[in-house]
Amino acid sequence: MLDIKKYGAIDIGSNAIRLLIANVIVSEEKEPQFKKSSLVRVPIRLGADAFNGKGIITKENVTRMVNAMKAFQLLMNVHNVEHYKACATSAMREASNGKEVVTQILKDTGIKIDIIGGKEEAAIISSTDLSELIDGNNTYLYVDVGGGSTEFTIFSKGKIITSKSFKMGTVRLLNNKKSVNKEIFANVEKWIKKNTKDYKKIALIGSGGNINKLFKMSGRTEGKPISFIYLSAQYQFLKQMSYNQRISELSLNPDRADVIIPATKIYLSAMKWSGARKIFVPKIGLSDGIIKSLFYNKI
Repeated sequence: MLDIKKYGAIDIGSNAIRLLIANVIVSEEKEPQFKKSSLVRVPIRLGADAFNGKGIITKENVTRMVNAMKAFQLLMNVHNVEHYKACATSAMREASNGKEVVTQILKDTGIKIDIIGGKEEAAIISSTDLSELIDGNNTYLYVDVGGGSTEFTIFSKGKIITSKSFKMGTVRLLNNKKSVNKEIFANVEKWIKKNTKDYKKIALIGSGGNINKLFKMSGRTEGKPISFIYLSAQYQFLKQMSYNQRISELSLNPDRADVIIPATKIYLSAMKWSGARKIFVPKIGLSDGIIKSLFYNKI
């Protein structure tokens, strides 16, 4: 007997807001299958508000968020979504009016939003199914780059060894002073080197919109990794182009054309500090983790 369940996940990030609708196919013969049915992304950059010194989500962006949630609610109704969960991350965590915004959205749209901490965010992301990608005998550094923070998780022999969330997001890096960014990178370098020094061979697993875009641009076959040499060359190529050239010549979205530079730097730095020579890109993230956690009643 086949049973198809529908779940929704709303990821309120620092650079964009996403709605993922997924079908979970349940049968007696197989493990549950998670199939993406619809993915909608709206470019509401909350990090530009939260990380600019004032730390307040503007009225304009609150209105845009309310409209987005109304649209997401309608889409979930059309898809007959049974259960959903909305999670807000770094920007909403740090905005001084984050809780007030959540209350207003609940009142205006009926969408309940949970503002989650960095550790919870890393745990949800780590719950995604990496079994097809991870070789049980190897060690991996999983790097999820967002607009406000980056989550690092070390897997070895199929188990999570340690994880940590750093305030090293792409939007935040664009807004910070160079001296602040230098200090953040130094802290992350120290953590990565300390926690990977006992492993001789390590590979990266990258998630987030920017690494997905870089992978698509590489023309690699799905499941094949990107090399450190390729990513380094791509970084130099992107840096040489202007913001407008990245939009017009590479067809990058305006809200991707600027953050892709600091994102690439984060992935390259993590590879350098861990000694990794390749990065796998499985196209998973927080929204995928939310769907899986909902199904298994973990959140």
